[in-house]
Amino acid sequence: MSDHLSALPEHAPRGIWGAVMLAVGPDGNIDWSATQETVARLCASGVHRVYSNGTACEFHCQTEVEFDRLSEMVAAVAGAARIPFQIGISQSNARAARERLKRVAGLGPSGVQFTLPDWWPPSDEEVLRFVSGLAEAAPSTPLVLYNPPHAKRRLTLENVAALGTAVPSLVGAKLPGGDASWYADMRRKLSGFSVFVPGHTLATGYANGAHGSYSNIACLSPNGALQWWAQIRAGEQAAVEMQARIQAFLADHVLPFRARYAVSDAALDKAMAAAGSWSSISARLLWPYSSVPDEDIPPLATAARAAFPGWF
Repeated sequence: MSDHLSALPEHAPRGIWGAVMLAVGPDGNIDWSATQETVARLCASGVHRVYSNGTACEFHCQTEVEFDRLSEMVAAVAGAARIPFQIGISQSNARAARERLKRVAGLGPSGVQFTLPDWWPPSDEEVLRFVSGLAEAAPSTPLVLYNPPHAKRRLTLENVAALGTAVPSLVGAKLPGGDASWYADMRRKLSGFSVFVPGHTLATGYANGAHGSYSNIACLSPNGALQWWAQIRAGEQAAVEMQARIQAFLADHVLPFRARYAVSDAALDKAMAAAGSWSSISARLLWPYSSVPDEDIPPLATAARAAFPGWF
């Protein structure tokens, strides 16, 4: 392992994490059998870890009953496969997020991922109170902050560092990344703290000190994401060239769906997963959100195989 990975605490995240995604049936409900099969295929794909209830898992649409059922399923399937798993507890209601954490802590996740409660942008004091409250609710469970670009309260690197100092069980953060100056600040301020960046920027991120990705590229192809990670770890020029190809593919074939159909990031992730065909899930999202239409998936699949022939 490279120095900046091996320098992390043992329980801090690193590597390529695959997103659990929901199989949604034609009736608009979760197809639990197909979802379980998808989780099993993801665990068998070779990704380093799996995580549920990120954006691609539509955490924002699940009922509490569905959240509990999915969390228990992921724990059982990942446990049987002997692959560590992480569960997202994000909820705009801070008290509900804390209750979710209390319920899943007993499932033995390697960590939990959370967003800030942001119906109203929280102050510094409220952010600290919230994260400290999570740590108190499950003292032995590592915490990972997810602070996406659309969060109402975007934390600075100084904010994240202060939280990590105040709450020792906060071991990592999923952040949007930035330019060379941002990464230089990250290395200074977040030493020994795991930082994950978007999958399509991982070559740049890793070269500048990031530690892995909750990977949107693994949504398209877990195998492809792992192949690319091996190139990145080896320091190959091909890894940089692959990043340019990935970003061109997204710009030409995936991001246009956002403007064409006014869909979310979750819809784009699930469209890529449907096109990748590594599981049986469709591009369909839970109500009331729009998805990429079924007729757009075969052309996307063709484009992906033309761009990345060794991934499928």
